[in-house]
Amino acid sequence: MAALSGSASLRIGFGDEPEDTRSEAPLHAFRFELTMRRVSGAAATEVDLCRGGFSECTGLEATMEPKVIKAGGQNYGAAQRAGRVSFATVVLKRGFTRSHDLFSWFQLVNGGGYGLRLSAHIAVQDANGKTALVWMLERCLPVKFKAADLNAKGSEIGIEELHLAHEGLRLVAP
Repeated sequence: MAALSGSASLRIGFGDEPEDTRSEAPLHAFRFELTMRRVSGAAATEVDLCRGGFSECTGLEATMEPKVIKAGGQNYGAAQRAGRVSFATVVLKRGFTRSHDLFSWFQLVNGGGYGLRLSAHIAVQDANGKTALVWMLERCLPVKFKAADLNAKGSEIGIEELHLAHEGLRLVAP
């Protein structure tokens, strides 16, 4: 634990487990599972959107833009304050299948159903397949769909992409 000021302290981790029971082993980046949930008031219903699973998920990123305050008479640098947070576009990739669920969601939204937001839960698993941590993307909106490149000369598996804009990135307890 790192002490802040007074009786406040900063605790890294989830729940009330003792520090010695938390695993510090690095997690493998290839063990993850993604589920989508419909955002509707207080209740969230799971949506069968990611049939076939995703092979890649990039863009789990948040950036805070610091506010620089230049005070008169303070010549040794400016004060830095917390500013607005922005989130990167998350890119999901999966093998091209007969399922057209990702494109259907994209088509619904660009056809006027822009209120159809989903939350994404990305569960990262440890070597035993147990969920170690969960990233949550709030109020996802599909902003780009890319179908697999078609090439009669190639022998690779086609990969389709879905790009998601979202309104929040949170790390939640498994």
